[in-house]
Amino acid sequence: MNKIHLKSRAKINLSLDVLARRLDGYHEVRMIMQEIDLYDRISLMNRQDRPGIRISTNCPYIPKNNANIAYRAADLLRKKFNIPWGLDIHIDKKIPVAAGLAGGSSNAASVLLGLNQLWDLGLTKECLMGLGATIGADIPFCINGGAAIAEGIGEKITNIDGLHNVWLVLSKPCISISTKEVYSSLDLSKIKKRPDTPKLLKAIEERNLYTLSKNMVNVLEAVSEQKYPIIRELKKKLIEFQALGSMMSGSGPTVFGIFKTYESAKAACANLRIINKQTYLVQSYCGGNNYE
Repeated sequence: MNKIHLKSRAKINLSLDVLARRLDGYHEVRMIMQEIDLYDRISLMNRQDRPGIRISTNCPYIPKNNANIAYRAADLLRKKFNIPWGLDIHIDKKIPVAAGLAGGSSNAASVLLGLNQLWDLGLTKECLMGLGATIGADIPFCINGGAAIAEGIGEKITNIDGLHNVWLVLSKPCISISTKEVYSSLDLSKIKKRPDTPKLLKAIEERNLYTLSKNMVNVLEAVSEQKYPIIRELKKKLIEFQALGSMMSGSGPTVFGIFKTYESAKAACANLRIINKQTYLVQSYCGGNNYE
């Protein structure tokens, strides 16, 4: 095998709770995460004619050196297994950048999964998740896929049977938010409302979209909304356009709404796209591997 192609899917948070600040500067979290069918395409190709890793992409905002987490994922395996030849990575970007959708982490996860096949390394999924956690907290979930509870700094994954083919509308305002800045600005003593994780899990299990939508909580919203009121405005618009509920994903700025039907989601997407160009009609995804 000389070349492999993968779908690198985004995620949303159906809940996000921050429990404590650790001595190492990271935060203990508990999140319900759900993969969605919005994806980048990752192509990996061995280069026997030269050493080194080269990245190409259709997106001018993506770094092409070790500032790119996908580069670091490839370099991690290259050094660990003493791979002497070169590698080309092409990223066809569709997931918005710096959006709270784990686009970069998903790219890195796809690189780890793809190189495990391309280089015939024989690593288990659990081993890949452990390696991924050393370079990014969301990478283990992105390797795992589907839906899960994520704890610790995000690396402790417990699978759940998530949302199957539920229609969602995502909207990312034209701003970028630093995850590190949001977490550092969060005052744990001032969090007024936290997610009821058992209630949310029961709603997901029972396919009760109404209860799920009305009880989603992201404790980072208060920080991001205070700095960027457009986040609150987009959430309100999604509700106006018949979303059952709306919330910010991750540290933002992307917000999403859950819809009961394709027709209502399609109409909301069309209306919201007039206001904000980066608006997407997608479905939740629990479908397994990412190989094309």
